[in-house]
Amino acid sequence: MAADDDDYVYDEATGEWRPASELAAAAGSGAIEVRDASGTLLKDGDSVTLIKDLKVKGAGQTLKQGTVIKSIKLTENPEEIDCRHEAIKGLVLRTEFVRKR
Repeated sequence: MAADDDDYVYDEATGEWRPASELAAAAGSGAIEVRDASGTLLKDGDSVTLIKDLKVKGAGQTLKQGTVIKSIKLTENPEEIDCRHEAIKGLVLRTEFVRKR
């Protein structure tokens, strides 16, 4: 008889009973997935293009559709990215308004 002291947890995604340690490892290693407006996966350092004119609060400026933003940084929020633009420092964009280049 094998000594199996691992608890089992029902995984709703797969519909199977799996060892709790296996599910914990999968949850711990799963990074936040950030996707652009068309569903493409984004990662740090990617370049994106704006798909809509955006008024920038506090800067009194509008970023035009088609503007390229280089070297994005992902945040803890999967709906926002940090980025830089020549005229605007500390710019945070919503992923629903960008498309990966």
